[in-house]
Parts: sequence; C-alpha cells; structure tokens
Amino acid sequence: MSAPLTPYQPNVPTLSEANQTALTDLYVRGTPPNTLRAYERDLIYITAWIDAAFQTTLTWPERENIALRFILDHSRDLRGADTLDPARKAAENLISLGLRKSLACPAPSTLDRRIASWRAFHRMKNLASPFDAPLLRQTRAKARRAAARPKATKSANPITREVLEAVLGTCDHSLRGIRDRAVLMLGWASGGRRRSEIAGLMRADVDLKDYDSDGLIWLNLVATKTTETGKTPKLILKGRAAKALAVWIEIAGIEDGPLFRPITQNDDPLERKLSSDGIYQIVQKRVTQAGFPKGFATPHGLRSGFLTQAALDGAPIQAAMRLSLHRSLAQAQKYYDDVDITENPAADLLG
Repeated sequence: MSAPLTPYQPNVPTLSEANQTALTDLYVRGTPPNTLRAYERDLIYITAWIDAAFQTTLTWPERENIALRFILDHSRDLRGADTLDPARKAAENLISLGLRKSLACPAPSTLDRRIASWRAFHRMKNLASPFDAPLLRQTRAKARRAAARPKATKSANPITREVLEAVLGTCDHSLRGIRDRAVLMLGWASGGRRRSEIAGLMRADVDLKDYDSDGLIWLNLVATKTTETGKTPKLILKGRAAKALAVWIEIAGIEDGPLFRPITQNDDPLERKLSSDGIYQIVQKRVTQAGFPKGFATPHGLRSGFLTQAALDGAPIQAAMRLSLHRSLAQAQKYYDDVDITENPAADLLG
C-alpha cells in the first residue's frame, strides 16, 4: 500500500484577521448574486461530504489526499458499488441530507463547478489550492474523459417567434396576465435574457425617455453572466415588447424598486421582487397553457429561441450577439448552425 499524500503546504503569506475580513467582504460585494448562491451551496455540500467521508472538517489549505478522494468519489457510478464501499456510504449520507440526488456518477460539469468553488475559497484566503497539484490535475483530466457525455441542453426546445406568439395568447388582461406578457416579451425581444437578469431588473434600470416620441425603451442591466458590473451595454426594446413593458409599469404603478413582482390572489403587486424561480414558473405555466407538453421549454428557451429566430430570419450573428451579449462567437454560432444544416441542400441528396 502506497504512503498517504502529505498535506498541501504552499509557501504564501498569512493574512491578518482584519485583512481576511476585508478581502472576504470585497469578494462578496464584487461577485454576482447567482455565483454567491452557487458558492454557498457548494460549500455546504463540500463540508457535508468531508464530514461523511472523514468525520472531520474543512482544512485551509485542504490536504491533497482529501482533494484527491473528492475527485475519485465523484467520478464513479456508485449504484453497483458494495454497500460497505466508503464512497457509497458517504454518498448515501449526502442523499439522506438532500444534498445529492442519487448514487449515479455526477455530471462532469457539476464536479467542475464544485472544484472551482473550492479553489475560489482558497483564493479568498490567499492560499494555493491542492487541485493545482500535478497529480490532481491529471486525475481530474482523466476523470473528465472517462465520464464524458453529451452536453445537455438548458431548454428542450427553443421558444421561437411562433411558439412565443402561442404562449403570449394565454396572457389575459388581468394584472398577472399583463405582468407575464411583459416578462416574456422583454425576456425574448431584448436578446434572450437569462431569468436571473429578468428577475434582477429594477425600475431605475428602465429608461422611458424615448418611449412617447419613438416607442423605444432603454434597459440598463447592471451586470450579466458575461459582462462586468457597470460595463453592460444598454439594450433596447421597441414595438410590441416596449408597449407590453410600458403597460405593465403604468397599470401596476411601478415607480421604483423591483420591476417585476409577485402578485397576490387579489391581483395586487407586492413590494418584493419576483424571484428567478418565479420567472421559471411563469414560463412553465404559460407554455403548458398554450398546449405544449410539460417540459417543452424552460426560461432558457427565450434565449435560445431569440438566437434561433435571428438565424431563421437571416439576421447577422454579430447583430444578434449585440443584444444577447454572448461573449463567445462559437457559442452563439451553434444556434445558427442548427438552422443552417436544416437548409443545407446537401442534406436532400437522396431525395
């Protein structure tokens, strides 16, 4: 049996307690809310796994042998493992806590995200991560290849213009219907906004100065997944989408605070903002009411649908990306490629 790996002991300066507090505060203020929530979930998971696997707590910096075991345990399908297998026992403990869904091998992307969070925690403490050690880097690369699987789409189907029109047809003239129409049209027409971006909009982010004269509404997103705080370019709404948003603001009396809000059974808006899950529920409900099967599309279908429709209409990809704010041309190009291949004459050679 090989000797256990020694604890990871990088030669870095130690932060004072005051500097550590200030650094942590800076990370919190400078990190998007969704990322912070992911960090929190991952920290809870990692802490629970270490307790289940080793009956101990987190160590800073973490030991290489524990980091290595984390990779190995999360790169296996444990459904056929012996009931006394330590990895299986730890996984069952996490399942009982509601932190893990099954004994199946987690998706490589899930493991990558948790490792990225763990590394971020080390950076917050000015410590090098054990995951940077050569053995662990190689092990992670091998595990990723071994568990390779087709990347799952975020929405089963894109919400193209035709689908969106059917979904909008379910929105009546109640305040809830007016809100949902504005949510859907803004989410689609402004470039395919993520649900967190829609939920995070404030009334102050909406500029109506050109609405009466030109029918234009300007949107100022503070930050997105692909843009830094304060550096997101202004986006525009026009036509029906601009009208839907203007009507919601007027009818609901939104003068400040959150743009989109929950609505009571008496059809009155609340003061608090609509959550990202609320956006998800709106899309699911309206898509089902429009006659599409359950699970037909998720909120990301607004984003994929916008780009798919842009490709169908022959809009230049660069123009679509100015609204979608995709950072990667290759990522946006996938939606155009899916459309192009269906129109490719070479696909009809056999008749």
